[in-house]
Amino acid sequence: MFSLFKKKRNATLVLGGGSARGIAHIGVLKVLEKEKVPINRIVGTSMGALVGAAYSLGVSLQTMEDKARKFSMNRLLDPTMPKMGILAGDKLEAVIRELIDEKGFRDCRIPIAVVTTDIENGEEVVYQEGDLLRIVRASCSWPGVFNPVRIGNRLLCDGGIKNSVPTKIAKALGPNYIIAVDVGFCVKRGKIENILQMIMQSFQITGEELNKYQAQEADVVIKVEMPSIDQAAFDKAQEIVKKGVEAAESKIGEIKKDLTLGGFEFY
Repeated sequence: MFSLFKKKRNATLVLGGGSARGIAHIGVLKVLEKEKVPINRIVGTSMGALVGAAYSLGVSLQTMEDKARKFSMNRLLDPTMPKMGILAGDKLEAVIRELIDEKGFRDCRIPIAVVTTDIENGEEVVYQEGDLLRIVRASCSWPGVFNPVRIGNRLLCDGGIKNSVPTKIAKALGPNYIIAVDVGFCVKRGKIENILQMIMQSFQITGEELNKYQAQEADVVIKVEMPSIDQAAFDKAQEIVKKGVEAAESKIGEIKKDLTLGGFEFY
């Protein structure tokens, strides 16, 4: 009798950054969807923002996986005269548009919060309304690589600078059961020979340190192990999705147990 009045636990899914490694989010979502895990909110940064926005808008995981398999880094290359970035970012925006079209936050079937960073003052800026396309582009814009995005009086770039796995943001939005997906980073050992390698390596080192404590604030962490796959390995999309599936499957028992204790019934 008392179970009828038990307050059910809501689940917030936190999707971290990771560029190509972030394709693993698709694999994680495959498992959560198959097991009917109730996702009531998504909080995403960088690639996690893109995958999360597409999923919240109803784009199928199969469509996302198909696009990921056909994708290459060359599709992002639009060199510009370096002022704030070596790439203009217009091609990045075109790639994002292919997935989310011109849809906005109001079209999302699952509420989503997109995390960005104001590069002019170091503040984290979280959006739950506004121009979804431009905001996701900002969240995906690595500083120094892609031009930042001006939205209002903010100059915005990658949300992963401060929140590589934005569990803190998720906790601030409500007392939900938090599932964090940490796709990790790939710090390389070897010679650095150009500016792009320098920038990428700095992201890996910083991100690896951030993830060590940020992800652990969640109720459960799905840690995707990919020791030999770096942020630019879009050619390994199929393998990356598989790694995401394996990581989620290793945690699904714990997640379902926690949510069942919280009052959710699985059918």
